[in-house]
Amino acid sequence: MTDCAEVVVIGAGQAGLAVSNALTHASREHVVLERGRVGETWRGWWDGFCLMSPNWALQLPGYPYAGDDPDAFMGRDEVVRYLERYASRCHAPVRAGVEVTALEPASGTGFLLQTSAGPIAARTVVVSTGAFQRPFRLAGAATLPPGLLQVDAGSYRTPAELPAGPVLIVGSGQSGCQIAEELREAGRDVWLACGRAPWVPRRIGGQDAVWWGVEIGYFEAPLSSLPSPAARLVANVQATGAGGGHDLHYRTLRTMGVTLLGRFLGADGRLARFAPDLGDSVAWGDQAHAQLMSLIRKVAAERGLPVPEAPEPEPFSGEARETLDLSGFGAVVFAGGYRPDYGSWIRAPGAFDGLGYPIQHEGASTVVPGLYFVGVPFLRKRKSSLFLGVGEDAAIVAGHIARPHAVPGP
Repeated sequence: MTDCAEVVVIGAGQAGLAVSNALTHASREHVVLERGRVGETWRGWWDGFCLMSPNWALQLPGYPYAGDDPDAFMGRDEVVRYLERYASRCHAPVRAGVEVTALEPASGTGFLLQTSAGPIAARTVVVSTGAFQRPFRLAGAATLPPGLLQVDAGSYRTPAELPAGPVLIVGSGQSGCQIAEELREAGRDVWLACGRAPWVPRRIGGQDAVWWGVEIGYFEAPLSSLPSPAARLVANVQATGAGGGHDLHYRTLRTMGVTLLGRFLGADGRLARFAPDLGDSVAWGDQAHAQLMSLIRKVAAERGLPVPEAPEPEPFSGEARETLDLSGFGAVVFAGGYRPDYGSWIRAPGAFDGLGYPIQHEGASTVVPGLYFVGVPFLRKRKSSLFLGVGEDAAIVAGHIARPHAVPGP
């Protein structure tokens, strides 16, 4: 027997729950399918994980943060509880433990979903499976010596769970830097293979960096503002909310004893090789920092706010070794970010671009009628996948579904 549903939302994270809330307000019957439990992806992060954005930035529709510590940073379990409360408050019709393994347009209209609970037919589908889909590893990962533990950032839990010995981390965005700091604080010998990543001071002129991001319109930037669509894959800004929030970038990591390397190229036996580009990567991040600070000062002056001052970055020596003997190392942690994986289970030829992102307008697929997406990085704006902005996209998509003939063209 095939179940039937008018609207199916796939995923019960912040995106799927925001869509469910908007559909409920639009009086549209729907069901939310979740492979695990509400907030399942968040449950999978490491024990010491916490958000980079302050609590006040949790602004899901109808349920903005209202706790006693808006300037603190939620840990993993707090984020899950926030989402659970939101699902309960919105009376989201979540069917937990139902994994969607395939989705394809049905003959005629609508879709057929293959799930762990059996097939489901739906007229409309909203894919809200989040930004963290397929961990990315450089091709050189395959050359690492057998027997050396390799884990992705999403599988890392605590320093104690890694085998004894030094740890090599490949990838230096938010996750890579945060894991490097945690391991070093636990007394581990840490080596970090670095790439290009922007950085920002945690506090600027007495305000959090995210506050300034909102003020200068950083999170409102559309995809067209990027130099190329591939720029969506650039590492997230280096910063952390751990310990109440503090600066975290190449200079702070080097100061605390993390050994910095250039890009990981691969290994010959137990000898890992790295590009001689650490200095270039740091210079790139410093340039991004200078541009951001210039924009902040400009906006502050225009609005009559105190113009924040920030000291120039300290000189940085880009000298780094280009080979590393991995004998005795306990593990390699890959923190190179994530890539879209829609095409592996959504059977809709031509519906995704060369990077795997959906071809869409305002969240509506321009290739497959009735198929929508929410929670995709830069779906509409930089904030599209964030607690700060996913609700805006959810409301637009729910509006399309409630008024199907009003869906605009690209």
